[in-house]
Amino acid sequence: MSKASIVVVSSGVSQPSSTRLLADRLAEAVSDELAARGRESDVRVVEVRELAHEVVNMTLTGYAAAPLADAQAALAAADGVIAVTPVFTSGPAGIFKSFLDVLDTAALAGTPVLLGATGGTPRHSLVLEYAIRPVFTYLHADAVPTSVFAATDDWAQDADDARSLPDRVRRAAAELADRIAARPPTRRPGRYDGVPDFEDLLGG
Repeated sequence: MSKASIVVVSSGVSQPSSTRLLADRLAEAVSDELAARGRESDVRVVEVRELAHEVVNMTLTGYAAAPLADAQAALAAADGVIAVTPVFTSGPAGIFKSFLDVLDTAALAGTPVLLGATGGTPRHSLVLEYAIRPVFTYLHADAVPTSVFAATDDWAQDADDARSLPDRVRRAAAELADRIAARPPTRRPGRYDGVPDFEDLLGG
């Protein structure tokens, strides 16, 4: 069986970033859960901060430059997606939402997605449910029930606590792995699929 393609969208704006740290932990947990189910995985990380200029340009022109187009193609071909954003002013980072705004509306249709976010206080944890999950619902993605919010104090929690960040990461990762393992590999038609080969045209 082919490796499961996992694309991680990390929208942290600093370097290093707690958002990237959470994204990496989720990706590692999903890979471990898939391995426990007999499935290897191939993980690719898309750092949205590195594509910020291309996202703005596509917003204005409708044209995706090569780096952004490559990231969009990877998402469309993914067997599973992990999407993590920091929370600013009670909402997801602007570059995260802008990145989703220029994504083809069919790119994530049916794709299992794990949602995550980081912020300074647990009071912002509901941003995942009222501001982020609805966007993925609109994109017809299959967002798993457990989303993972990591506040500053969560990083020091006891891993044995059933409400701890490590436990939530494991639970969400298991849900995503179950979704990926239960569906066939993603095969979406490319832009030129169905167009006859040049040799076929010459052959009449």
